[in-house]
Amino acid sequence: MSGETIVFSIIIIFVAGEYLLSQWLDWRNRKAASPQLPEPLAGLYDSDAYARQQNYFKVKNRFSFYSATFETAIVLVMVATGGFGKLSDICFSLFPGGIIANLVYFAVLFVAYAILTLPFDVYYTFVIEEKFGFNRTTPRTFLLDKLKELLLAFVFGGVILSLIIYLYTLLGQNFWWAAFLVVMAFSLIMTMFYSNIIVPLFNKQTPLPEGELRAKIEAFSRKTGFPLTGIYVIDGSRRTTKANAYFSGLGFKKRIVLYDTLVEEFTSDELLAVLAHEMGHYRKKHTLAGFVLSAALTLFQFYLLSLLLGNAQVAASLGASSSTFAISVMAFGLLFTPVNLVTGCLLNTFSRRNEYCADAFAKENGLGEYLIAALKKLSVKSLSNLTPDTVYVKFYYSHPTLLQRIERIKKGK
Repeated sequence: MSGETIVFSIIIIFVAGEYLLSQWLDWRNRKAASPQLPEPLAGLYDSDAYARQQNYFKVKNRFSFYSATFETAIVLVMVATGGFGKLSDICFSLFPGGIIANLVYFAVLFVAYAILTLPFDVYYTFVIEEKFGFNRTTPRTFLLDKLKELLLAFVFGGVILSLIIYLYTLLGQNFWWAAFLVVMAFSLIMTMFYSNIIVPLFNKQTPLPEGELRAKIEAFSRKTGFPLTGIYVIDGSRRTTKANAYFSGLGFKKRIVLYDTLVEEFTSDELLAVLAHEMGHYRKKHTLAGFVLSAALTLFQFYLLSLLLGNAQVAASLGASSSTFAISVMAFGLLFTPVNLVTGCLLNTFSRRNEYCADAFAKENGLGEYLIAALKKLSVKSLSNLTPDTVYVKFYYSHPTLLQRIERIKKGK
């Protein structure tokens, strides 16, 4: 058996194996869905509302099966027919310059993926989310969002890819450390200025008016030493009835962003508890630790990628006549699947631990009961699954379940 045949077989096994594993986990999660509320959450829903939640879970689960099956089938067909490699050959025959050919290759795949998955996005937004009362997106807003996302991907993705490919032409396989620095620099810039640069392209942000809520947030920020530079309300209700809140910025430049749906339906103490949880991440240095872990993983990925670049057998396994940067990246993405699963589980374990710590910070500041009330409201508002499978949680949940968080807050651990 030739080397390219071995690599081809490994890719098929990895792609199919990931799909089968995800479907097994979904099956376990479906079995764990309980028609009865857990005793500690009794009263959270009435019978009709809980039946609606269960139906929402089943509909989304079924939709996930169809979309995952479709995407996996497309990848398998492209690998089996050598489609990825043939596209590479075409791009490099039309644009022999190098950087342009690589960019065209990724652009074609990105646009093709966007077009092929667009019907699923439309169905999810305008059928599923509409059916359960979540969608407020108009077709015009939906289309504009997709076009803006496409433009941003081309601008930012094109610039970063161009720099990385240029570094590869200069440094060869030793490009990995320089490419890592480029990606980390971009990540830092986005962390600092995302809310100022990207968010306004999609949503309107207005300063939170003076009043009880603003006064409480500012007082709590001073008390906990949180470097707050602004509190804003975002018009999330333009697209969904679901609620959210987040922090943006880095170091001594922190901005709180609240969804208008959150401000309208939560009490000031409940909102403060949610924000205290987020401030707990800052005080416990979870954000910094997460960034360091992410950076280490990115460096590791670039190093592994450098080992594949220029490998003719890897390129041939995907049907390419010669090795290119683009085809090597595509092969790496497919071959990295098992490592991705392991690192994903480890990162989620780390994240769930941090969520418990941030909850404890809110409780230490006298907001434990308000946080429980807010978590319950958030779960009901988004019709969250209250009884997920334990193995499914380990693979996919970056946060503990609602029941786990409530029990931990009450126990004070």
